[in-house]
Amino acid sequence: MKTINLKAAVAFCSAFVLSACGSSGGSSSPTSPSSPSSSSSSSVSSATSESSSSSNAADAAQIKLNQLGFAPAATKVAAVPNGAEGSYQVVNTADNTVVFTGDLSEAKHWAPANQSVSLANFSELSEPGTYRLQAEGVADSGPFVIGDAPYAALNAAAIKAYYYNRASTELLPEHAGDWARAAGHPDTHVLVHESAASDARPAGTAISAPKGWYDAGDFGKYIVNSGISTYTLLAALEHYGDYYAGQNLNIPESTNAIPDLLDEAMWNLEWMLDMQDPHDGGVYHKLTTKNFAGAVMPAEGTAQRYVVQKGTAATLNFAAVMATASRVVAEHEDVYSGLADEMLAAAESAWQWAQANSNVPYNQPSDVSTGAYGDGSFNDEFAWAAAELYITTGNDEYYTALNLPAQGISNPGWSNTSALTWMSLAHHRDNLTQAADVSLIESGIKNFADTLVEETEASAYGVALSNGDMYWGSNGGALNKAMMLLQGYRLTGSEHYINAAQALLDYTLGRNPTDYSYVTGFGAKPPMHIHHRQSEADGIVDPVPGFLVGGPTTNAQDDCGAENYPVGDEAKARAYLDHWCSYSTNEVTINWNAPLVYVSGALDAYYGE
Repeated sequence: MKTINLKAAVAFCSAFVLSACGSSGGSSSPTSPSSPSSSSSSSVSSATSESSSSSNAADAAQIKLNQLGFAPAATKVAAVPNGAEGSYQVVNTADNTVVFTGDLSEAKHWAPANQSVSLANFSELSEPGTYRLQAEGVADSGPFVIGDAPYAALNAAAIKAYYYNRASTELLPEHAGDWARAAGHPDTHVLVHESAASDARPAGTAISAPKGWYDAGDFGKYIVNSGISTYTLLAALEHYGDYYAGQNLNIPESTNAIPDLLDEAMWNLEWMLDMQDPHDGGVYHKLTTKNFAGAVMPAEGTAQRYVVQKGTAATLNFAAVMATASRVVAEHEDVYSGLADEMLAAAESAWQWAQANSNVPYNQPSDVSTGAYGDGSFNDEFAWAAAELYITTGNDEYYTALNLPAQGISNPGWSNTSALTWMSLAHHRDNLTQAADVSLIESGIKNFADTLVEETEASAYGVALSNGDMYWGSNGGALNKAMMLLQGYRLTGSEHYINAAQALLDYTLGRNPTDYSYVTGFGAKPPMHIHHRQSEADGIVDPVPGFLVGGPTTNAQDDCGAENYPVGDEAKARAYLDHWCSYSTNEVTINWNAPLVYVSGALDAYYGE
């Protein structure tokens, strides 16, 4: 039986008024609008007044900070709205004594929110306890905690969100609590769509591809988005194995000898293996119905499901993930006998298919309307797959194929995986062959992390975010930036990288212009009406906990009617609506949760040393 001392995490959660805290009573993501259904017919205007961002005046009156808290040694910063006096105080809530005072920074304007704020830096305060921050002229902050393992419960919930999104299985009350549900989508009789037909598997051929995670608020399973999502979880396990070794998530596999994070990843990896055509090595792009289901529970989604078109992007994502997984699984050969070799063989077969089919973009068939995850450029996927195969096999031909000097590095997302190439090479730099240019690998990571630090230092909010970062899934993008900053820290040990990463986690947990903590079940003001079919259809007030919502964006905001959004293009970072209909800002996806897992675990691991 796996055990972990969660006493600190439980005490940490109990210090807040939380809706769940794990136990309630790229740009990214395709669109997944709901089909009309009675369960989503509530008045948008009414919901907007109750659950959207506050008015501009109300927003500006609140101190904005991480609503969970901080490790004692972590940097601790709050954004204080313009209008406050020049100093601030930190008060111990136990006896209302002032324990820290400081001067606010000069107020600066932050374009994404069209607001001016000052920063309060109270990093010197390290005594464990529960506190609030106050400044003359604005309302006090909510309570926050300073203590050990401040993100243990958050990290566990962010991983367990994947369990709640498992396909092909019943969620039992002993594991799922209030969110127990019947099994949905067995996927043991999936048909080959006409777009995916081959001589060996003509259209209408029935195959079996069970398990896997529902990708987002819908019930589709998509290889491309599974790629970056599963890789990020495996990277967390590779980089911080000790942190995850004893974690008990209370999932069905928690009694085995495998880390629960790997157990959860295996649920998706096993599905991915079934998405490869064994006759030629190509990989199907997705497994879905032809149209999105309405707001129903998984067991009620009974329409026929299909595997749709093989493509270069899906096949290379598969190759990269399977090469990565083979390394991780090889460490547990006593449990997964032969699986590492099977995964590596599957990765190499996929690589060979992609070499022969190097430019096959996904083209959405006319009779299919589920998420497309279309991508017409494959240089980044080729480099990533080659890098993972090189690291796993030591074969210099793969290193030559990735052509590292020609690879750029930018914030990772499902449509641009170039950063993952650098991230993996940097982690394994001490064990690469002589063919590798280690100095180039190190400088690539450092230079990118340096640009993010510069952006942080120039920001009025103290975060590496600008107007251009307020795209669909902006919260996932913020945490992917944090993940890349952590690669700079892992490489150099320079604290300005980890401080900038902490700031981006702070942003998603409340240090933002909407005053939301963007993770369901965590913080004083979490999302309550997420675009997630189970959460909408299950009749439970609280949504499934541990999900990061997409966050502010002014792109495609006609899902609830543009007039219902709090602001328009002049304040992108406040364009968020906590309503089921807002799939552009309030959907959840596996690729946004993945960097939340990585970053929250990494910060706990570092500050717990």
